Amino acid sequence: MDLVPALDEPLKKVLGPPTAKVMAEHLGLHTVGDLLHHYPRRYEERGQLTHLADLPMDEHVTVVAQVADARLLTFASSKAPRGKGQRLEVTITDGSGRLQLVFFGNGVHKPHKDLLPGTRAMFSGRVSVFNHRLQLAHPAYEPLRGDGADDPAAAESVDSWAGALIPIYPATAKLESWKIAKAVQTVLPSAQEAVDPLPDALREGRGLVSLPEALLKIHRPHTKADIGDARARLKWDEAFVLQVALARRRHADAQLPAAARRPRPDGLLTAFDAKLPFTLTEGQQKVSKEIFDDLATEHPMHRLLQGEVGSGKTMVALRAMLATVDAGGQAVMLAPTEVLAQQHHRSVTEMMGELAEGGTLGAAEHSTKVVLLTGSMGAAGRRQALLDLVTGEAGIVIGTHALIEDKVQFHDLGLVVVDEQHRFGVEQRDALRGKGKQPPHLLVMTATPIPRTVAMTVFGDLETSVLDQLPAGRSPIASHVVPAADKPHFLARAWERVREEVENGHQAYVVCPRIGDEEDDPKKGRKKSPEDEAEKRPPLAVLDVAQQLAKGPLQGLRVEVLHGRMPPDDKDAVMRRFTAGEADVLVATTVIEVGVNVPNATAMVIMDADRFGVSQLHQLRGRVGRGSAAGLCLLVSEMPEASPARRRLDAVASTLDGFELSRIDLEQRREGDVLGQAQSGVRSSLRMLAVIEDEEIIAEAREEAAEVVAADPELTGLPGLRTALEALLDEEREQYLDKG
Repeated sequence: MDLVPALDEPLKKVLGPPTAKVMAEHLGLHTVGDLLHHYPRRYEERGQLTHLADLPMDEHVTVVAQVADARLLTFASSKAPRGKGQRLEVTITDGSGRLQLVFFGNGVHKPHKDLLPGTRAMFSGRVSVFNHRLQLAHPAYEPLRGDGADDPAAAESVDSWAGALIPIYPATAKLESWKIAKAVQTVLPSAQEAVDPLPDALREGRGLVSLPEALLKIHRPHTKADIGDARARLKWDEAFVLQVALARRRHADAQLPAAARRPRPDGLLTAFDAKLPFTLTEGQQKVSKEIFDDLATEHPMHRLLQGEVGSGKTMVALRAMLATVDAGGQAVMLAPTEVLAQQHHRSVTEMMGELAEGGTLGAAEHSTKVVLLTGSMGAAGRRQALLDLVTGEAGIVIGTHALIEDKVQFHDLGLVVVDEQHRFGVEQRDALRGKGKQPPHLLVMTATPIPRTVAMTVFGDLETSVLDQLPAGRSPIASHVVPAADKPHFLARAWERVREEVENGHQAYVVCPRIGDEEDDPKKGRKKSPEDEAEKRPPLAVLDVAQQLAKGPLQGLRVEVLHGRMPPDDKDAVMRRFTAGEADVLVATTVIEVGVNVPNATAMVIMDADRFGVSQLHQLRGRVGRGSAAGLCLLVSEMPEASPARRRLDAVASTLDGFELSRIDLEQRREGDVLGQAQSGVRSSLRMLAVIEDEEIIAEAREEAAEVVAADPELTGLPGLRTALEALLDEEREQYLDKG
């Protein structure tokens, strides 16, 4: 008896090694179950032809069309045996446009017999241009045999997969859509063995078809209603199984013990609040209350604090840290870069003033020590910092990955604040959390606004707080696209604007995608066509641009450079000089993207802005307009006006609403890219679910999942759901979900 469940059967055994190898290497499909979940991208209706007029250049396409004419041409060729070569030119049409197919040499004989005028077929290949006409060279093809009246057996063998609707699968040059369709046909009977992960009550209550029926209908639909039924069901599977995984995570976290951290009525927090020169915004007060309520409970807080650039997240985090110190614990803030850790350390000590001088002579009554720990510190400073941590002398610790090392020990770790959490791996967070006597509270911060459904999907194990109000005194930021190729005088004007800002006593940033000291550029030596010159040239580099500006348009200004490969002391010195106003223009990489706070910097010029993502541009822009003077952000690009890259930049220039931009970002990019990034490189498991469009399903699935897990945390009564969870939570994914 075969003990391997039908859906776990390796494709190698079912389809043979050659096909299975291509599926594994090019499509990531290894088992029968994987192939059944490789859904068609779209469907062709029999009789309805693809629009050849809309074919994308240089992409691998599958089209259904009819042969209009075929001509076999002979031409002189030194390579052919008799000095004459053959070329078959076939013109196909779909009623809206025409496309030429070409076959050469020995490859002409079979298509010459198969592709007679009037023949309808599926054609697959890469679209190119020859003599100003679109063509497919040597496409693969599969004739569609009508209803099989002439030869029912032959028609059945070729055309059995094409029911009323022909599925078009995500394919590769090595494996055309119809070959995938034939492979699916082979494994489709196994769909009957699919174990349903949805509880019966949920499925029936929502009128969803069973999983075997959904798989049958998605691959072999007879009507458009079949496709609708299948999609509705398969979306629910993806949303529900993922939300159950997250709900179980939240449930497990809620069982962990933690020390409640309540601030003393007249302690450090009260003293800090009393000396604040401004009032907290309503948003800051609301979010602080949510955090303090969590800190007062005896199981660990797991909260995501997402706030617009400049919304005052650091202030909220600092007050939570002070409350923890008040309650006898230590608080640590983990920053992704040394520049940012140093910046946080500076701003925290400045905000706290004498309250940060704990352990020194004449320190304020309620004070603590604020310690910085980074990898590049000298031995003596490091030794002292480690001592302050283990004795509890340091109530607040700010640092980089150096905090995670084994040598680092705390007296009583009560709160971990992770800044820009997407920069850290799960293992790093867990290693830091493991340093508490019992699990510390966790506050994760991000300045990259995340649409609600993405937060539910990617960070669904964290409760979410949102800061969307800017503190009083913040100035608006004007943003403009500078089309450097179309209008070079606009770029000249951009540098004049920078000079004007400096003359008015302000400072400016110039951001470039690259450092410029790379030894070898991967793009060197590649042939470039004039059309894609702008796209193919290496991105502009900090070192080159700084030199050109200092000698050219910004001559006479104090221009400094900052990038990630500089020695830490040099980076810190540059940042200190810029903060102190001893430099006018800072030419930098995205090392300044998060947390850098220089209120006097009012202008930013982003070179090759099209090379950055929407969220990153929004982050960078948030470095200006942090004081009372208005901010200016200029997005320089050589991309043509109608290009998607320019549309992205126009979107950034048109709004300062980060949540709106994150939606645009998500709609413009493929879903998997966004989720993949947020999932630390784990391939997205979402094939059918679209996190923006299917907001309602995700929200409902989260509620259903919470109910199911509350009633049966181990899912003992739902074996199908347990199986689906195990498939979802392979080792990598388990780590991604294990953010708590």
